[in-house]
Amino acid sequence: MLRYVLGRGQAWTTFANLPAFQSQFWVLLWHCQFSSQSIHFTKNQHTNLQEISSFDSRAYVNLLQSSVKTKDFIAGKALHCDILKRGGACLDLFGQNILLNLYVKSELLHDAVHLFDEMSTRNVVSFVTLLQGYLQAEQYTAAVELFVRLHREGHELNPFVFTTILKVLVNMEEAEMGWRIHACIYKLGHDSNPFVTTALVDAYSVSGLVDFSRDVFDGVIDKDMVSWTGMVTCYAENECFDEALGCLSQMRLEGWMPNNYTFASVIKACLGLRAIDVGKSVHGCVLKTRYEMDPSVGISLLDLYCKSGDLNDAARVFQEIPERDVVHWSFIIARYSQSNRCDEALEFFSQMRRESVVPNQFTFASVLQACASVEALDLGMQIHCYVTKFGLYSDVFVTNALMDVYAKCGKMENTVGMFLETENKNEVSWNTIIVGHVQCGDGEKALSLFIDMHEAQVRGSSVTYSSLLRACATLAALETGHQIHSFTIKTIYDQDLAVGNALVDMYAKCGSIKDARLAFETMNERDVVSWNAMVSAYSMHGLGSEALNIFERMVRSHVNPNQLTFLGVLSACSNSGSLSQGYAYLSMMLDDYGIEPWIEHYTCMVSLLGRLGHLDKALKLIEDIPFEPSVMVWRALLGACVLHNEVELGKTAAQRVLELEPQDEAAYVLLSNMYATSKRWENVAFVRKSMKKKRLKKEPGLSWVENQGSVHYFSVGDASSHPDIKLIHGMLEWFNLKSKGGGYIPNCDVVLLDVEDDEKIRLLWLHSERLALAFALLRTPPGSPIRIIKNLRICLDCHAAIKFISTLVQREIVIRDINRFHHFQNGACSCGDYW
Repeated sequence: MLRYVLGRGQAWTTFANLPAFQSQFWVLLWHCQFSSQSIHFTKNQHTNLQEISSFDSRAYVNLLQSSVKTKDFIAGKALHCDILKRGGACLDLFGQNILLNLYVKSELLHDAVHLFDEMSTRNVVSFVTLLQGYLQAEQYTAAVELFVRLHREGHELNPFVFTTILKVLVNMEEAEMGWRIHACIYKLGHDSNPFVTTALVDAYSVSGLVDFSRDVFDGVIDKDMVSWTGMVTCYAENECFDEALGCLSQMRLEGWMPNNYTFASVIKACLGLRAIDVGKSVHGCVLKTRYEMDPSVGISLLDLYCKSGDLNDAARVFQEIPERDVVHWSFIIARYSQSNRCDEALEFFSQMRRESVVPNQFTFASVLQACASVEALDLGMQIHCYVTKFGLYSDVFVTNALMDVYAKCGKMENTVGMFLETENKNEVSWNTIIVGHVQCGDGEKALSLFIDMHEAQVRGSSVTYSSLLRACATLAALETGHQIHSFTIKTIYDQDLAVGNALVDMYAKCGSIKDARLAFETMNERDVVSWNAMVSAYSMHGLGSEALNIFERMVRSHVNPNQLTFLGVLSACSNSGSLSQGYAYLSMMLDDYGIEPWIEHYTCMVSLLGRLGHLDKALKLIEDIPFEPSVMVWRALLGACVLHNEVELGKTAAQRVLELEPQDEAAYVLLSNMYATSKRWENVAFVRKSMKKKRLKKEPGLSWVENQGSVHYFSVGDASSHPDIKLIHGMLEWFNLKSKGGGYIPNCDVVLLDVEDDEKIRLLWLHSERLALAFALLRTPPGSPIRIIKNLRICLDCHAAIKFISTLVQREIVIRDINRFHHFQNGACSCGDYW
């Protein structure tokens, strides 16, 4: 303790040499229980100290003021100790107020309140000092009670009282009560005082009452820089950006120079108006006045250049800031992470550590966001260690960011473990675990977690609902999707852009194209994602002309298409066999919009040419692709060869597929099917032997249908595990009998097995989509649409059989296979038998 006191250098020497203090110094050491050796040592250092014969209130006040000014609160408390020993009642009111201020400034509010209560007399300074203590400690209710007490005891309500209580009301989010304070201010004639009016402007600004703020401001006769800055800030904070710039111009005409707070607000106004050039002009003024060194101005400038999209200029501004603290570093890292420049964000973090700046929870949250975006698991785990080292593991923002890293890197077990350990879960925590399960393909678990979230009384957000709708789309769970849609309507999130886009996608992928179009048409605003979702929806449903109509409407709406837009358009052309339009849109990409085609665009064109039988042109297009063709392109050509039974070219395509992906079982299956169609059973056996050697198995045909919130699965040739198996077989037998007299003739060629036709016919009726259809007809309400999902392409015979059944049962049957949707109704399919 003595070493600390004596180590304060010149400030302590000046303090100790004051005549009024020298005689009391030894008493203080004794009262503070220093050893006699310490006292002897100190006497040797200060032998010229003289004793004070009597209590000198003025001398003690000077010493207390010096302690407050130098923030040497230990010495100040030691003085108080000596004052009490000498008769603290001798300290006058002025001195007691100084002592009260010392305890407030040293954040010992409890001691300050105790001292205040023991004061025999108090004046307005006493009350204001304790008010500021309550404000500093965020004890706003106690501050208001003290203000009421001040008023009742008849003390003067001066400008300091009003500015302090107004700050209290603003901080406790009760700025509306400023009306009553304003009435007192007006009554007592303080309405023209610059300090009081600035506090009033701030209170009305927080309440959104800009006009009242302006009225108060206009009533000030002698406006100073603080008054002008308060009004500029009021306009900027309430999004009156034009008025903020206008107020700045008036301020300059009056001869006042902006300060750091003015510049920060003006830059915010420039951002709100997207007036980046004006913001750069303000930056010039900042440089002239040297305010770029101010932390708040530096952050505002960084925000200006980041949000203008010019991160390189933002980096230059950042590098020019002379003293960068953790706020600056956290800000630049966050902006780079949010702009998908994650590698540079991580490099900034490395520079920050090299400069020995200690990260905070916001820094770690932004760095972890970058790790999640680039799926940098190892670095994320290292940051996890840092977080634990710095004691921020329990911070909910950091925990949420860590959960996101593990989820996006496929480590859901880590995410789940952290989620279960987190005690202070918030909305983001729930969203992170739900989104993680959706991204990992576990939509059922995501929906289950939403129920838990609802029971925990945590309100969902647009992220929650858009993710759940994505899960419903993946599961083709239309009934659950309807329920989520109802939630969004109750919470007004149905008008959110991201949720609206997810609704269009969900209804389309669940087979309800009419509901998808309705959701699209009822959106308040649409972006390129909205248009893409609708184009893709019509494309996957085989409604090519409708998809192209939506695209043309999009162009007329002056929304620029992107790569995904043209992917949906070319897919629509492929699904509808529109060759000339396909070529036209492929040319439009580059000629009209400067968009270079991806490999997926070429794949659509190869598929389009191949389906139409132009296999030579499809091969020529592959050869003309300006980069290496992917496995998708060759697989599209292989599928076309199977369709047209072009064995030699199909064999070449299969070889190319297997060169790129040796374990691709689909290529073997397609090659085997092609040989089987040509009755080349030896080649079929060879392919199957090769598959067995590589331990590859053909993916079994699966179909599933939803009924009353439950999903029922069926596999080809086996429904024995289903409780309704006897009823299902009975329904299928009835279909078989009816079809014989209805003109349906089984196509035995689709059964690629060397067996008799009777056996082939029996196997056809055991295809998974027929089993699912029989169950749906048994268990779903009469007249309702039937929606079935299949993991493989629907076969020719099932397609013909279901067309016949749709006439027989007079119901709409929607089947989604691996490529597209088929809408069967009244003996016809939406694909026009082209798929």
